[in-house]
Amino acid sequence: MADLTTTASLLLVTGLLLALSVLFSRTSARIGVPVFLLFLVIGMLAGSEGIGGIAFEDYRLSFRLGTLALVLILFDGGLNTSLAAFRRGLWPAIVLATVGVAVTAGVVGGAAHLLGFAWMPALLLGAIVSSTDAAVVFSVLGASGLKLQERIGTTLELESGLNDPMAVILTLALTGSVISNRPPDARVLLHVPLELLIGGALGAGVGLAGRLILRRLKLPAEGLYPVFTLGLAFLAFGLPTLLSGSGFLAVYIAGMVIGNGDFPYHRSVARFHDAAAWCGQVTMFLMLGLLVFPSRILAVAGTGLAIGLVLTFVARPLAVFLCLLPFRFPARETAFLGWVGLRGAVPIILATFPVLAGADGAHRTFDLVFCVVVLNALVPGGTVAWAARRLGLVAP
Repeated sequence: MADLTTTASLLLVTGLLLALSVLFSRTSARIGVPVFLLFLVIGMLAGSEGIGGIAFEDYRLSFRLGTLALVLILFDGGLNTSLAAFRRGLWPAIVLATVGVAVTAGVVGGAAHLLGFAWMPALLLGAIVSSTDAAVVFSVLGASGLKLQERIGTTLELESGLNDPMAVILTLALTGSVISNRPPDARVLLHVPLELLIGGALGAGVGLAGRLILRRLKLPAEGLYPVFTLGLAFLAFGLPTLLSGSGFLAVYIAGMVIGNGDFPYHRSVARFHDAAAWCGQVTMFLMLGLLVFPSRILAVAGTGLAIGLVLTFVARPLAVFLCLLPFRFPARETAFLGWVGLRGAVPIILATFPVLAGADGAHRTFDLVFCVVVLNALVPGGTVAWAARRLGLVAP
Protein backbone atom coordinates (compact mmCIF):
# COMPACT_ATOMS: atom_id res chain seq x y z
CA MET A 1 0.00 0.00 0.00
CA ALA A 2 2.88 2.36 0.78
CA ASP A 3 4.35 1.76 -2.69
CA LEU A 4 1.01 2.56 -4.29
CA THR A 5 0.71 5.78 -2.28
CA THR A 6 4.24 6.83 -3.26
CA THR A 7 3.54 6.10 -6.91
CA ALA A 8 0.28 8.03 -6.79
CA SER A 9 2.02 11.03 -5.22
CA LEU A 10 4.74 10.95 -7.85
CA LEU A 11 2.20 10.80 -10.68
CA LEU A 12 0.17 13.58 -9.10
CA VAL A 13 3.17 15.92 -8.92
CA THR A 14 4.33 14.98 -12.44
CA GLY A 15 0.88 15.49 -13.92
CA LEU A 16 0.48 18.83 -12.19
CA LEU A 17 3.85 20.10 -13.44
CA LEU A 18 3.18 18.95 -17.01
CA ALA A 19 -0.29 20.49 -17.07
CA LEU A 20 0.94 23.82 -15.65
CA SER A 21 3.78 23.93 -18.17
CA VAL A 22 1.43 23.46 -21.11
CA LEU A 23 -1.14 25.94 -19.80
CA PHE A 24 1.46 28.65 -19.24
CA SER A 25 3.05 28.08 -22.65
CA ARG A 26 0.62 30.64 -24.08
CA THR A 27 2.27 33.27 -21.89
CA SER A 28 5.64 32.38 -23.40
CA ALA A 29 4.19 32.76 -26.91
CA ARG A 30 2.85 36.23 -26.11
CA ILE A 31 6.14 37.60 -24.80
CA GLY A 32 8.18 35.95 -27.57
CA VAL A 33 10.71 33.93 -25.54
CA PRO A 34 11.38 30.19 -25.98
CA VAL A 35 8.79 28.10 -24.21
CA PHE A 36 11.53 25.91 -22.71
CA LEU A 37 12.52 28.83 -20.49
CA LEU A 38 9.08 28.71 -18.89
CA PHE A 39 9.45 24.97 -18.30
CA LEU A 40 12.82 25.59 -16.61
CA VAL A 41 11.31 28.24 -14.34
CA ILE A 42 8.43 25.97 -13.32
CA GLY A 43 10.96 23.23 -12.54
CA MET A 44 12.98 25.66 -10.40
CA LEU A 45 9.86 26.78 -8.52
CA ALA A 46 8.99 23.15 -7.82
CA GLY A 47 12.55 22.29 -6.74
CA SER A 48 14.20 22.02 -3.34
CA GLU A 49 14.63 25.79 -2.96
CA GLY A 50 11.29 26.67 -4.54
CA ILE A 51 7.73 26.67 -3.30
CA GLY A 52 7.31 23.00 -4.26
CA GLY A 53 10.18 21.79 -2.10
CA ILE A 54 10.88 18.72 -4.28
CA ALA A 55 14.35 17.45 -3.39
CA PHE A 56 16.03 16.35 -6.63
CA GLU A 57 19.73 16.25 -7.49
CA ASP A 58 20.09 13.09 -9.58
CA TYR A 59 22.40 14.14 -12.43
CA ARG A 60 22.72 10.62 -13.80
CA LEU A 61 18.96 10.17 -14.17
CA SER A 62 18.72 13.65 -15.69
CA PHE A 63 21.38 12.78 -18.26
CA ARG A 64 19.60 9.58 -19.27
CA LEU A 65 16.13 11.08 -19.53
CA GLY A 66 17.54 14.15 -21.28
CA THR A 67 19.22 11.94 -23.87
CA LEU A 68 15.94 10.08 -24.42
CA ALA A 69 14.12 13.38 -24.94
CA LEU A 70 16.74 14.56 -27.44
CA VAL A 71 16.28 11.34 -29.42
CA LEU A 72 12.54 12.03 -29.68
CA ILE A 73 13.12 15.67 -30.66
CA LEU A 74 15.75 14.93 -33.32
CA PHE A 75 13.74 12.08 -34.86
CA ASP A 76 10.71 14.34 -35.16
CA GLY A 77 12.90 17.05 -36.72
CA GLY A 78 14.17 14.56 -39.28
CA LEU A 79 10.65 13.46 -40.17
CA ASN A 80 9.87 17.06 -41.17
CA THR A 81 13.03 17.73 -43.24
CA SER A 82 12.93 17.29 -47.01
CA LEU A 83 15.83 15.60 -48.79
CA ALA A 84 16.15 18.51 -51.22
CA ALA A 85 16.56 20.99 -48.37
CA PHE A 86 19.02 18.64 -46.68
CA ARG A 87 21.27 18.58 -49.76
CA ARG A 88 21.27 22.38 -50.06
CA GLY A 89 22.11 23.03 -46.41
CA LEU A 90 24.45 20.10 -45.70
CA TRP A 91 27.93 21.55 -46.31
CA PRO A 92 27.40 24.89 -44.55
CA ALA A 93 25.92 22.98 -41.63
CA ILE A 94 28.89 20.59 -41.48
CA VAL A 95 31.36 23.49 -41.32
CA LEU A 96 29.28 25.26 -38.65
CA ALA A 97 28.99 22.02 -36.68
CA THR A 98 32.76 21.39 -36.62
CA VAL A 99 34.83 24.52 -37.20
CA GLY A 100 32.08 26.73 -35.79
CA VAL A 101 31.85 24.71 -32.58
CA ALA A 102 35.65 24.82 -32.12
CA VAL A 103 35.80 28.59 -32.71
CA THR A 104 32.91 29.22 -30.32
CA ALA A 105 34.48 27.05 -27.63
CA GLY A 106 37.84 28.80 -28.04
CA VAL A 107 36.44 32.34 -27.85
CA VAL A 108 34.22 31.59 -24.85
CA GLY A 109 37.08 29.71 -23.18
CA GLY A 110 39.38 32.69 -23.70
CA ALA A 111 36.81 35.00 -22.13
CA ALA A 112 36.38 32.67 -19.16
CA HIS A 113 40.16 32.60 -18.69
CA LEU A 114 40.24 36.41 -18.59
CA LEU A 115 37.55 36.21 -15.89
CA GLY A 116 39.83 34.14 -13.67
CA PHE A 117 39.37 30.52 -14.80
CA ALA A 118 42.35 28.25 -15.36
CA TRP A 119 42.77 27.32 -19.02
CA MET A 120 41.37 23.77 -18.92
CA PRO A 121 38.19 24.60 -16.93
CA ALA A 122 37.72 27.70 -19.12
CA LEU A 123 37.90 25.70 -22.34
CA LEU A 124 35.63 23.03 -20.83
CA LEU A 125 33.01 25.70 -20.17
CA GLY A 126 33.41 26.93 -23.76
CA ALA A 127 32.99 23.41 -25.15
CA ILE A 128 29.83 22.80 -23.13
CA VAL A 129 28.03 25.91 -24.43
CA SER A 130 29.31 25.56 -28.01
CA SER A 131 26.41 23.55 -29.48
CA THR A 132 23.16 25.10 -30.71
CA ASP A 133 19.57 23.94 -30.43
CA ALA A 134 17.46 24.66 -33.50
CA ALA A 135 14.40 23.18 -31.78
CA VAL A 136 14.41 26.27 -29.56
CA VAL A 137 14.47 28.57 -32.60
CA PHE A 138 11.61 26.77 -34.29
CA SER A 139 9.52 26.72 -31.11
CA VAL A 140 9.80 30.52 -30.96
CA LEU A 141 8.95 30.89 -34.65
CA GLY A 142 6.13 28.39 -34.40
CA ALA A 143 4.61 30.26 -31.47
CA SER A 144 4.69 33.46 -33.53
CA GLY A 145 3.28 31.76 -36.64
CA LEU A 146 6.42 32.38 -38.73
CA LYS A 147 8.42 30.01 -40.91
CA LEU A 148 11.97 30.67 -42.06
CA GLN A 149 13.06 30.50 -45.68
CA GLU A 150 14.10 26.98 -46.56
CA ARG A 151 17.91 27.35 -46.75
CA ILE A 152 18.14 29.26 -43.45
CA GLY A 153 15.77 26.91 -41.63
CA THR A 154 17.45 23.77 -42.91
CA THR A 155 20.96 25.06 -42.16
CA LEU A 156 19.93 25.81 -38.56
CA GLU A 157 18.27 22.45 -38.08
CA LEU A 158 21.09 20.46 -39.70
CA GLU A 159 23.67 22.32 -37.65
CA SER A 160 21.91 21.33 -34.43
CA GLY A 161 21.83 17.69 -35.51
CA LEU A 162 25.47 17.69 -36.63
CA ASN A 163 27.18 19.75 -33.92
CA ASP A 164 26.48 17.44 -30.99
CA PRO A 165 29.36 15.01 -31.79
CA MET A 166 31.94 17.83 -31.78
CA ALA A 167 30.58 19.31 -28.55
CA VAL A 168 30.43 15.90 -26.85
CA ILE A 169 33.97 14.95 -27.90
CA LEU A 170 35.42 18.28 -26.76
CA THR A 171 33.51 18.11 -23.46
CA LEU A 172 34.66 14.57 -22.68
CA ALA A 173 38.28 15.31 -23.63
CA LEU A 174 38.43 18.52 -21.59
CA THR A 175 36.69 16.89 -18.61
CA GLY A 176 39.49 14.31 -18.61
CA SER A 177 42.04 17.12 -18.83
CA VAL A 178 40.54 18.92 -15.83
CA ILE A 179 40.68 15.71 -13.79
CA SER A 180 44.21 14.70 -14.88
CA ASN A 181 45.54 18.29 -15.10
CA ARG A 182 46.97 17.53 -18.55
CA PRO A 183 46.11 19.08 -21.93
CA PRO A 184 43.97 16.92 -24.24
CA ASP A 185 45.53 14.91 -27.04
CA ALA A 186 45.03 16.72 -30.38
CA ARG A 187 44.21 13.35 -31.97
CA VAL A 188 40.83 13.47 -30.25
CA LEU A 189 39.61 15.73 -33.09
CA LEU A 190 40.12 12.84 -35.52
CA HIS A 191 37.16 11.14 -33.88
CA VAL A 192 34.78 13.83 -35.13
CA PRO A 193 34.70 12.86 -38.84
CA LEU A 194 34.67 9.19 -37.84
CA GLU A 195 31.63 9.68 -35.57
CA LEU A 196 29.83 11.65 -38.25
CA LEU A 197 30.57 9.01 -40.88
CA ILE A 198 29.44 6.08 -38.72
CA GLY A 199 26.37 7.93 -37.49
CA GLY A 200 25.33 9.10 -40.95
CA ALA A 201 25.80 5.69 -42.57
CA LEU A 202 23.98 3.70 -39.89
CA GLY A 203 21.22 6.29 -39.61
CA ALA A 204 20.62 6.12 -43.35
CA GLY A 205 20.71 2.32 -43.20
CA VAL A 206 18.14 2.11 -40.40
CA GLY A 207 15.95 4.66 -42.18
CA LEU A 208 16.02 2.83 -45.51
CA ALA A 209 15.34 -0.53 -43.90
CA GLY A 210 12.52 0.92 -41.83
CA ARG A 211 10.95 2.64 -44.83
CA LEU A 212 11.05 -0.59 -46.85
CA ILE A 213 9.42 -2.56 -44.03
CA LEU A 214 6.74 0.10 -43.52
CA ARG A 215 5.80 -0.08 -47.21
CA ARG A 216 5.38 -3.85 -47.24
CA LEU A 217 4.27 -4.65 -43.72
CA LYS A 218 0.53 -4.72 -43.03
CA LEU A 219 0.08 -4.26 -39.29
CA PRO A 220 -3.25 -5.22 -37.66
CA ALA A 221 -3.83 -1.77 -36.09
CA GLU A 222 -3.05 1.82 -37.07
CA GLY A 223 -1.60 2.53 -33.62
CA LEU A 224 1.20 0.00 -34.17
CA TYR A 225 2.83 2.05 -36.94
CA PRO A 226 4.10 4.85 -34.66
CA VAL A 227 5.20 2.22 -32.14
CA PHE A 228 7.31 0.65 -34.88
CA THR A 229 8.85 3.98 -35.93
CA LEU A 230 9.58 4.78 -32.26
CA GLY A 231 11.50 1.51 -32.08
CA LEU A 232 13.42 2.53 -35.21
CA ALA A 233 14.35 5.85 -33.56
CA PHE A 234 15.78 4.06 -30.52
CA LEU A 235 17.61 1.58 -32.76
CA ALA A 236 19.06 4.41 -34.87
CA PHE A 237 20.46 6.07 -31.76
CA GLY A 238 21.67 3.01 -29.87
CA LEU A 239 23.45 1.09 -32.64
CA PRO A 240 25.90 3.79 -33.82
CA THR A 241 26.48 5.01 -30.27
CA LEU A 242 27.69 1.55 -29.26
CA LEU A 243 29.90 1.48 -32.37
CA SER A 244 31.58 4.85 -31.57
CA GLY A 245 29.38 6.80 -33.95
CA SER A 246 27.11 9.79 -33.45
CA GLY A 247 23.74 8.51 -32.32
CA PHE A 248 22.26 12.02 -32.41
CA LEU A 249 23.14 12.44 -36.07
CA ALA A 250 21.97 8.91 -36.87
CA VAL A 251 18.52 9.36 -35.36
CA TYR A 252 18.05 12.63 -37.26
CA ILE A 253 19.11 11.01 -40.57
CA ALA A 254 16.90 7.98 -39.94
CA GLY A 255 13.89 10.23 -39.28
CA MET A 256 14.56 12.20 -42.46
CA VAL A 257 14.85 9.07 -44.64
CA ILE A 258 11.65 7.62 -43.19
CA GLY A 259 9.79 10.93 -43.38
CA ASN A 260 10.57 11.32 -47.08
CA GLY A 261 9.12 7.90 -47.86
CA ASP A 262 5.58 6.82 -48.65
CA PHE A 263 3.97 4.38 -46.23
CA PRO A 264 0.54 3.78 -44.63
CA TYR A 265 -0.70 6.25 -42.00
CA HIS A 266 2.15 8.65 -42.66
CA ARG A 267 0.25 11.59 -41.18
CA SER A 268 -0.73 9.69 -38.03
CA VAL A 269 2.89 8.69 -37.48
CA ALA A 270 3.99 12.32 -37.90
CA ARG A 271 1.40 13.52 -35.37
CA PHE A 272 2.49 10.90 -32.85
CA HIS A 273 6.15 11.89 -33.07
CA ASP A 274 5.30 15.59 -32.85
CA ALA A 275 3.46 14.89 -29.59
CA ALA A 276 6.28 12.64 -28.34
CA ALA A 277 8.86 15.34 -29.08
CA TRP A 278 6.86 17.94 -27.16
CA CYS A 279 6.37 15.56 -24.25
CA GLY A 280 10.10 14.87 -24.18
CA GLN A 281 10.92 18.57 -24.36
CA VAL A 282 8.57 19.53 -21.52
CA THR A 283 9.71 16.67 -19.28
CA MET A 284 13.39 17.32 -19.94
CA PHE A 285 13.32 21.02 -19.12
CA LEU A 286 11.15 20.53 -16.04
CA MET A 287 13.66 17.98 -14.76
CA LEU A 288 16.64 20.20 -15.55
CA GLY A 289 14.88 23.03 -13.71
CA LEU A 290 14.55 20.78 -10.66
CA LEU A 291 18.35 20.36 -10.67
CA VAL A 292 18.91 24.10 -10.28
CA PHE A 293 19.53 25.71 -6.89
CA PRO A 294 18.69 29.43 -7.13
CA SER A 295 21.08 30.32 -4.29
CA ARG A 296 23.99 28.86 -6.27
CA ILE A 297 22.83 30.60 -9.46
CA LEU A 298 22.87 34.00 -7.72
CA ALA A 299 26.45 33.38 -6.61
CA VAL A 300 27.68 33.03 -10.22
CA ALA A 301 25.18 35.33 -11.94
CA GLY A 302 27.70 38.09 -12.70
CA THR A 303 30.23 35.75 -14.29
CA GLY A 304 27.48 33.90 -16.15
CA LEU A 305 26.14 37.19 -17.50
CA ALA A 306 29.58 38.18 -18.82
CA ILE A 307 30.17 34.81 -20.48
CA GLY A 308 26.66 34.80 -21.97
CA LEU A 309 27.20 38.24 -23.49
CA VAL A 310 30.51 37.13 -25.04
CA LEU A 311 28.82 34.05 -26.50
CA THR A 312 25.90 36.04 -27.93
CA PHE A 313 27.66 39.11 -29.28
CA VAL A 314 31.18 37.85 -30.08
CA ALA A 315 31.73 34.09 -30.23
CA ARG A 316 28.67 32.95 -32.19
CA PRO A 317 28.65 35.80 -34.78
CA LEU A 318 32.40 35.45 -35.35
CA ALA A 319 32.18 31.67 -35.80
CA VAL A 320 29.28 31.97 -38.26
CA PHE A 321 30.99 34.72 -40.26
CA LEU A 322 34.21 32.69 -40.65
CA CYS A 323 32.41 29.43 -41.47
CA LEU A 324 30.05 30.86 -44.09
CA LEU A 325 32.62 32.93 -45.99
CA PRO A 326 33.33 30.13 -48.54
CA PHE A 327 29.60 29.64 -49.23
CA ARG A 328 28.84 33.30 -50.09
CA PHE A 329 25.78 33.63 -47.92
CA PRO A 330 24.15 37.09 -48.18
CA ALA A 331 25.01 39.39 -45.28
CA ARG A 332 21.48 39.32 -43.89
CA GLU A 333 21.43 35.51 -43.77
CA THR A 334 24.85 35.41 -42.11
CA ALA A 335 23.73 38.02 -39.58
CA PHE A 336 20.57 36.04 -38.76
CA LEU A 337 22.42 32.73 -38.34
CA GLY A 338 24.96 34.46 -36.12
CA TRP A 339 22.24 35.96 -33.95
CA VAL A 340 19.89 32.99 -33.48
CA GLY A 341 22.29 30.19 -32.57
CA LEU A 342 20.25 29.55 -29.43
CA ARG A 343 21.31 27.22 -26.65
CA GLY A 344 18.84 24.82 -25.07
CA ALA A 345 18.94 21.39 -23.48
CA VAL A 346 22.21 20.08 -24.93
CA PRO A 347 24.58 22.42 -23.02
CA ILE A 348 22.78 21.73 -19.73
CA ILE A 349 22.99 17.99 -20.34
CA LEU A 350 26.67 18.28 -21.32
CA ALA A 351 27.26 20.18 -18.08
CA THR A 352 26.33 17.01 -16.18
CA PHE A 353 29.40 15.22 -17.65
CA PRO A 354 31.99 16.87 -15.36
CA VAL A 355 29.60 16.53 -12.39
CA LEU A 356 29.25 12.78 -12.96
CA ALA A 357 33.03 12.50 -13.47
CA GLY A 358 33.72 14.26 -10.17
CA ALA A 359 35.77 17.10 -11.72
CA ASP A 360 36.78 20.00 -9.50
CA GLY A 361 34.40 22.95 -9.77
CA ALA A 362 31.87 20.90 -11.76
CA HIS A 363 28.83 22.20 -9.90
CA ARG A 364 29.94 25.79 -10.47
CA THR A 365 30.34 25.01 -14.18
CA PHE A 366 26.81 23.56 -14.26
CA ASP A 367 25.40 26.72 -12.64
CA LEU A 368 27.30 28.96 -15.07
CA VAL A 369 26.00 26.99 -18.06
CA PHE A 370 22.46 27.40 -16.76
CA CYS A 371 22.98 31.18 -16.53
CA VAL A 372 24.36 31.30 -20.08
CA VAL A 373 21.42 29.29 -21.50
CA VAL A 374 18.84 31.50 -19.75
CA LEU A 375 20.51 34.72 -20.93
CA ASN A 376 20.78 33.33 -24.45
CA ALA A 377 17.07 32.53 -24.42
CA LEU A 378 16.14 36.03 -23.26
CA VAL A 379 18.35 38.16 -25.51
CA PRO A 380 18.47 36.52 -28.96
CA GLY A 381 15.52 34.27 -28.11
CA GLY A 382 13.18 37.15 -27.49
CA THR A 383 13.99 38.76 -30.85
CA VAL A 384 14.09 35.78 -33.25
CA ALA A 385 10.74 36.53 -34.89
CA TRP A 386 11.52 40.27 -35.06
CA ALA A 387 14.93 39.60 -36.64
CA ALA A 388 13.45 37.21 -39.22
CA ARG A 389 10.90 39.83 -40.30
CA ARG A 390 13.41 42.68 -40.21
CA LEU A 391 15.89 40.82 -42.42
CA GLY A 392 13.23 39.55 -44.83
CA LEU A 393 13.84 35.87 -44.14
CA VAL A 394 10.26 34.77 -43.49
CA ALA A 395 8.87 32.23 -45.95
CA PRO A 396 5.39 32.78 -47.44
